Amino acid sequence: MKHLLFAAALAVPGLPAAAEDITIGFATAKSGWLEAYDTPAATAARIRIDEINANGGLLGQQIKWIEADTKTDRAQSAKAGLQLIDGGADMMVVSCDYDFGAPAALAAESEGMNSFFLCAEDVKAGIQGVGPNSFSGSVLAAVQGATMAEWSHARREARSAYVLLDTIIEYNKGICRGFDWMFPRLDGAEIVGRDTFKNDDASIASQITRIKSLPEQPDVIMLCSVIPGAASAVRQLRAAGIDSLILNGSAVDGSYWLDATPDLSGFVVPVQGSIYGDDPRPEVEAFNKAYEAATGARPASSYAYPGYILIDLWAKAVERAGSVDGAAVTAELEKMRDEPTAFGPRTFTPELHHQNYAQMQIVEITDATPAVTDSWTISEPVPLDVLLKR
Repeated sequence: MKHLLFAAALAVPGLPAAAEDITIGFATAKSGWLEAYDTPAATAARIRIDEINANGGLLGQQIKWIEADTKTDRAQSAKAGLQLIDGGADMMVVSCDYDFGAPAALAAESEGMNSFFLCAEDVKAGIQGVGPNSFSGSVLAAVQGATMAEWSHARREARSAYVLLDTIIEYNKGICRGFDWMFPRLDGAEIVGRDTFKNDDASIASQITRIKSLPEQPDVIMLCSVIPGAASAVRQLRAAGIDSLILNGSAVDGSYWLDATPDLSGFVVPVQGSIYGDDPRPEVEAFNKAYEAATGARPASSYAYPGYILIDLWAKAVERAGSVDGAAVTAELEKMRDEPTAFGPRTFTPELHHQNYAQMQIVEITDATPAVTDSWTISEPVPLDVLLKR
């Protein structure tokens, strides 16, 4: 891939692009814990850039990219944003996480530029936290939780649920928020208990005791957590003899953590697309192969996909606006209703620069093997007042 081969030449902070080029700045983490999320999504974004360039570019111009390492540090994120502005960026791509991506996005907002969070799933990563020209390429965590609620009720006849929240990050709270909103609305459905833990807790024995003290096991456990705490919690739940269907969000997609939970079955997550070669949409597998050609390996999780989506949508808006001006592009993005992408339709409005309604593929792990078992779109969007609850 041309841009990957010449990344060093293009990544010099302060180096202006040629006047005839359109420049995208990447203020993302190349070190620290966020690197595991940012690098795959940024790679996917560059794959879409290369495709656009190979088809004649954008507004008749080639797209270049420059980058600055945020080092998973808020202060460095702000510096990276300023470096990319000085380097001639016309649009900025920032880290997956709101807290670490926002400083760079705010720098872009101050210049009237568009910014896109690679895969942030908190509503603040957009209008509500940065400003009118900021968007996210991913699907809100609350949609993931609501999807698990409605799907399990319809497909697995879930009528009782226990909510187990890992309080470490806002993403986890968002998953539970969506589940808490949707599940009690469904016919005969009841949340029979709830508990919290922290991701680095060595034991959730007391939480397990409370689950086992219920008159009967819940049909589902809504586990709102991320690795490594999620893997530890799942292992302990199964070791305690709890065989309820366990639900979680997209952040635990992938098989990389399954060695910690041997022979796991009955674990379900919603994803934007399948990395396992079984997605019903051929465009998704075409991307997986393009990613493998570019990097030598298939995506490790579906968190690569939002990077591809965001470039695709931004480029469409630029073409329609006839300009890279932030306000003009924002106006075109906000007109998008069920805009087609390789990973399903996407919508932006003047009130919300995220997806509060999306088709999700349902991946279930059976005998330690993940596979798509269904697809689901929630019956109604998650309301803004639910998304804004804290």
